Amino acid sequence: MKEKLWKNVLAVRQQSPLVHNITNYVVMNNTANALLAAGASPIMAHGHPEVANMVSIVNALVINIGTLDEYWVESMQLAAKQANALGKPWILDPVGAGATPYRNQVLEELLTYKPTVIRGNASEIMAVARVNATTKGVDSTNSSDEALKAATILASNLHCVVCVSGATDYIVSDQQYYTITNGNQLMARVTGMGCTATALIGAFCAVNKFNALEATLAAMALMGIAGEIAAAQSAGPGSLQLHFLDTLYNLTEAEFLGHLKLESYHASF
Repeated sequence: MKEKLWKNVLAVRQQSPLVHNITNYVVMNNTANALLAAGASPIMAHGHPEVANMVSIVNALVINIGTLDEYWVESMQLAAKQANALGKPWILDPVGAGATPYRNQVLEELLTYKPTVIRGNASEIMAVARVNATTKGVDSTNSSDEALKAATILASNLHCVVCVSGATDYIVSDQQYYTITNGNQLMARVTGMGCTATALIGAFCAVNKFNALEATLAAMALMGIAGEIAAAQSAGPGSLQLHFLDTLYNLTEAEFLGHLKLESYHASF
C-alpha cells in the first residue's frame, strides 16, 4: 500500500491536475500555494455566470464552507450540482458544522449532490452525521477517535469516503478504515491546515478518480509527513509554513516511505 500511495504523489506532480476551489477567505492563499507545491494547479472561482463552466473544465472540485454568505452558497450549489452531473470528484469540507442552524442547512443541501470525500475534524464529522457534538467555532472539541463511529455511519449512508483529521487521521470507507499518525502538534498553530488537507485530497482524487479511498490516504499521508518533516526544521508556526511548502515540493520517495505511519482495520459497529 505504501508504494501505491507514493505513486499517487508522483501522479499529481506529473499530471498537474486542475483543482477548482470554492473556499473561505482565510485560507485561499495557503491552499493555492500548497496545491502548487504538491504539483497541482489551483483555480479559485465562484462567480455564478461561470462556475458551472469552470467545473466542466477542471479535474476536481473542492467546496469549503468556512465563510458563508448567500451568494457563495449558491455558487457552491451550482458547482456541486455540475460536478455530480458530470461524474467529477468533489470534496466537501464542513467547516464549523453544527455551529449554527444556517451552516447545517447549507450542509444538508450540499450533501444531496453526493460528495466523493468529506474531510473535517472530529466535531464537524460528528455534526454532519447528526451525532451529538460540541463545537467551538471551527475548532474541534472532540478527538478524532471519538468520531470514528460517526464517520463509519456517514460513509455507509452516503457511499463516500470520510476523513476525520486530528492527531490520528481516520480515513473511512464503509466498514474499512485506515489510520495515519504522521504530523506534528505545531501544525495546529497554523490557520487553515485542515483546509489545506482538503484541497490536497481534491488534487489526489483528480488523478485517481476511481479509488477515492486510496487518493485520500495518499493526500493525508503527504500532508502529515510534510508537516512532520517541516516541524523538525521550524522555530514556530511562521517558519513552519515556509518549510511545509518546501517539503511538499521536495519530498522524496525515501522520505515518504520512511516516515509513513499507516495502519488498516476492519470496522464493526
